[in-house]
Amino acid sequence: TDRRWQSQKMLCRGVVRSVLSHPSRVGRVSGVRSIRTMAEAKSVLYDVPVSNNGARIRIIILKKQLQDVIDIKSPAELGGLNSDAYLALNPLAKMPVLQMEDGSGLPESQVIEAYLLDKYVDRSPSLVPATPELRARASLIVRILDVYINSIQGCMYKPMDSKSERAAQIGQIAKQLDVLEGYMVGPYATGDDVSYADTALVPTFVFMNFILPKFFGWPTLFEDRPKLGKWWALMNEDPEAKQVIREIEEGLESWDKTGRWQEKGITKHVSDGSLSWYPN
Repeated sequence: TDRRWQSQKMLCRGVVRSVLSHPSRVGRVSGVRSIRTMAEAKSVLYDVPVSNNGARIRIIILKKQLQDVIDIKSPAELGGLNSDAYLALNPLAKMPVLQMEDGSGLPESQVIEAYLLDKYVDRSPSLVPATPELRARASLIVRILDVYINSIQGCMYKPMDSKSERAAQIGQIAKQLDVLEGYMVGPYATGDDVSYADTALVPTFVFMNFILPKFFGWPTLFEDRPKLGKWWALMNEDPEAKQVIREIEEGLESWDKTGRWQEKGITKHVSDGSLSWYPN
């Protein structure tokens, strides 16, 4: 037994010396790869501050205090969205993407969101509503956001050939805000606790709250939408949400300073008084 133990000790010492002398062998030495992964490997979220799809993930990272296991970096560190390195993680060339611990890429914000809530279920807060009914309500709210608002949100800040199409999409945003108002439980999306529905809603509301009053003449997002108004006030006092709200606002302010809405022809579209930009 003593001889066997001495042999094992010598083998372990040999492995350690080999790794220290040749770090590139780490991934090939049995038993060492898992130790290195646990000790050193971190996931990376590739995103930028003004990205509202990525921002919903950044709020989750902050709320669950996942900074010890997830870094946040710009796609520019890989050469940009169309670089070979980025496309290897997300062939769609979109943000965000999560580079997981094994080096593989996980794109799409809703998929990343579900993955993090599952993987780190033991970290508080849960961000998952307590009952099947409330979980269904949260999923419905996120579905409405993603399918009927986020899919057309570019009408607020991207170039479009048709001003009538832009006006129609702005009208759809107003309609879907009314739909969301009806589904909000209060004071948060699904009741007394912040959930993944709230973290998903916040970034898009930053865009709408910044852009629609300033460039489309809306007096407010929250007229005749009291539940959303109270919810928005609460989220602006939430420490993690507040941090990400400010990150997005700084990006939008930068766009404004460079004249984005004039350059993209948006202010010219809105100057057409024959179209309705604030649907009643």
